[in-house]
Amino acid sequence: MKAMTSKEVTKKIFNKEPLFILDVRNDTDFQDWKIEGENFEHLNIPYFDLLDGVEEILDQLPTDKEVLVVCAKEGSSVMIAEMLDEAGRDVSYLEGGMKAWSEHLEPVKVGELKDGGSMYQFVRIGKGCLSYAVVSNGEAALIDATRMTDVYLDFAKEQGVEIKHVFDTHLHADHISGGRKIAEATGATYWLPPKDADEVSFQYQPLEDGNVVKIGKTSIDINALYTPGHTIGSTSFVVDGKYLLSGDILFIDSIGRPDLAGKAEDWVADLRDSLYNRYKQLSDDLLVLPAHFMIIDELNENGSVSEKLGTLFAKNHGLNIEDEAEFRRLVTENLPPQPNAYQEIRETNMGKISPDIENQREMEIGPNRCAVR
Repeated sequence: MKAMTSKEVTKKIFNKEPLFILDVRNDTDFQDWKIEGENFEHLNIPYFDLLDGVEEILDQLPTDKEVLVVCAKEGSSVMIAEMLDEAGRDVSYLEGGMKAWSEHLEPVKVGELKDGGSMYQFVRIGKGCLSYAVVSNGEAALIDATRMTDVYLDFAKEQGVEIKHVFDTHLHADHISGGRKIAEATGATYWLPPKDADEVSFQYQPLEDGNVVKIGKTSIDINALYTPGHTIGSTSFVVDGKYLLSGDILFIDSIGRPDLAGKAEDWVADLRDSLYNRYKQLSDDLLVLPAHFMIIDELNENGSVSEKLGTLFAKNHGLNIEDEAEFRRLVTENLPPQPNAYQEIRETNMGKISPDIENQREMEIGPNRCAVR
């Protein structure tokens, strides 16, 4: 019996390897959120149903595939894995459980910049969050960083770069931003759209339409493009004339939801204008890099999440609804459940409350729910 890390599971997803997962959480938690991979199989048997022994499920577990036992925090999966080990089965358990899975970030290089430097995407595989680092000439900018700030600080150290700017494309409602904390630790400038910052309790640099920020000594521009709809302040970036960081406005297989501040009806027109007018003015060749993905099918071969803007205008259903009334119905009536504790997450990102780390972890548990399909 051995531990399998979230990083190891992520590599199996990226490489499309087979894995059989015995998930011992209760049925409701399993149905709400689980570890998904193209060649993953699942068996959900609640832990309490196995306390008297695992003999009855042995014939349901394959002997020709790796078996991973998963629970919420690790303890229950260790116990079940030990019972299976005693029954002669070779199994692993997920180190740190689903809490650790929710927090794992995998850096993936997306591409190069014209005058030197690179674009990196941090894939939060268990939560569907995507964040970014623009690296050039010894400097870096971060976009939509999560609260796992050590990952970005360690990355900058490994790359030998200084974090100079930290951006949030909008006030997040599904995860706690690490932007302010990173800015405080590094002396970087923290940028936030002012229309999302009416109630914030901290200093920030207003991110407004037309902002241009230099990273490094080369001509790498981050142009802010005001694209409201997911929030009233939602802002996109065109980086180096090549990459479109779309925040939570546009995803690969879906579009952003407008209701997380309770203003769906008010923001539908903004959402449509951003997607159907503002984005239409941009080059079809821009590579769209969103702040989230919704389903595992959106991952590319290398584990990154991206697609050309022109391809999305051709294939993304949310960009091809001619009738405005139908579009309004899609984004106001066809909504998934709201993210767990989204109001508390928004207040945390405003600086109104300061929950401890365990509360932050609990607030974020669950899948991405920022999209409408």
